[in-house]
Amino acid sequence: MATHTPKKFMALTSLEGQSLGKYRILEPIGRGGMAQVYKAYHPQLDRFVAVKVLRADLVEEKEFLARFSREARAVAALRHPNIVQVFDFDMQDGLYFMVMELLEGDTLKAYLNAYRINGERMPRGEMVRILVDALSGLGYAHQAGIVHRDLKPANILLNKHGQAVLTDFGIAQIVGATQYTVSGALMGTLSYMAPEQGMTGRCDARTDLYSLGIVYYEMLTGKVPFDADTPLAILMKHVNDPLPLPRKIDASIPEPLERVTLKVLAKQPDDRFQSAGEMAEALQAAAGEAGIEVPASFTLPLPAIRPQAPAGPVEVFSGTSRRKIADAGFAFADTDTTLKEKLAREKRKQLDQEDNGFSDKISTGVFQTLFKPPSDLPDEIIQPRYVRQAALYGSLTIVLFNICALWAGGIQGWNIYNRAWPMELVLVGVLLSALMASLAIPWMLIPTGIVLFNGLLLGYFSLTGRWAHWRLLWPLEPLLIAASILGAFWLSRQKRAGRWASRRLGLFLLLLAIVAQIAILVTSAVLSVLGR
Repeated sequence: MATHTPKKFMALTSLEGQSLGKYRILEPIGRGGMAQVYKAYHPQLDRFVAVKVLRADLVEEKEFLARFSREARAVAALRHPNIVQVFDFDMQDGLYFMVMELLEGDTLKAYLNAYRINGERMPRGEMVRILVDALSGLGYAHQAGIVHRDLKPANILLNKHGQAVLTDFGIAQIVGATQYTVSGALMGTLSYMAPEQGMTGRCDARTDLYSLGIVYYEMLTGKVPFDADTPLAILMKHVNDPLPLPRKIDASIPEPLERVTLKVLAKQPDDRFQSAGEMAEALQAAAGEAGIEVPASFTLPLPAIRPQAPAGPVEVFSGTSRRKIADAGFAFADTDTTLKEKLAREKRKQLDQEDNGFSDKISTGVFQTLFKPPSDLPDEIIQPRYVRQAALYGSLTIVLFNICALWAGGIQGWNIYNRAWPMELVLVGVLLSALMASLAIPWMLIPTGIVLFNGLLLGYFSLTGRWAHWRLLWPLEPLLIAASILGAFWLSRQKRAGRWASRRLGLFLLLLAIVAQIAILVTSAVLSVLGR
């Protein structure tokens, strides 16, 4: 592989007529989520090749060059009739590209599209042949330690020799996460992605088999088993929903073929086939049991699409209106390089919808402004923080105020404790409200509210001397206790938003306690000076 120092990113919408290394770019022949594919010509060898140019916006990280060289070299070492041959890989002017054999034929996706539009199914013998070919190439790659990560009909080419050939080996590995990175990126096509890959990004041979199992299911039934309007909804169906039985969709599907889908599409990797060879044997055995003849190579002409003139006006869907399409997912089969970000946004939005419902019930005004949670709640906002500082400063406040009261009594002769003894409860309220704000735990409202408001209530009686008012105000006691307990339960049901509100409420109570404590201390001192 020749090496070049990147000069700049080529600002071209198409490379037609340009040269990349030894290859003259002729015309674009395909495009996916991660790369553009061109037909090119090598004049020295007098042969046509396919050149896959990776998207420039996906290769800006510092470690990319080393990863590209490492992974591309491993993919280029694969030599198998059912894996597209990689001849070369290089970089020029900031463009990373791989050179592979140019195969005549079309993708399995194109065949499935044609059958689907015509309302037909692929002959089952040809279907089994295609899958066995794909499993042969897949098993070879797995033995070499390479996992595909993005198997789908668009990455299975059916060539003119009647062979299924796997393409795009290593591309997801090159662009996304590798065993050498920790964070990595989640990318792929969720309709074909195994649950563990979508949830954790973890991939192995059984992950590829699950993806091929989805392809198998689509070949049998004409559609993928799990589809929805959003990426997160699709992922959750892979994780939680039972597999729709193929024979309920098409009763003509032989039961032995259905058994293979149930095995390969198990939610847990340990319950699936453990190798490509094991799945190929099971598939061939199922075909034999069902009396299906599997040809040595398929002779599958691309079905002619029979267009039908619409009987009435044709409705055009664009933008958000595409959600009206019953099988909208069928149009979104490209590899998605932003799945990690999309899933994170959807999860955050879902949590906000669940947790922020209480904000709509809060009355308008200053209280709503202070306690209405933001539209996005980052985790760091609701995590415990400054707990040690809250405990330390709260305890120091108790000690400091008592020292001041003792000093005033000993030096100035003011009998602070005569009337200000409820300040001890308020001081404990300072500590508890500080801990409530730092921990962001709704249940802290129970001790904080009971202690603090009892301190304020008793402070009123002690400073004013109007203990007779207790006969009128005693109902406040059970009301304050009930309000503290019910408020804690209500906040806890708001989940994330409740924790955010608990922190705000703790800060509010802390300010109230400090102001009340100063007021009690000053009032008691004034009354002592006046001799009252």
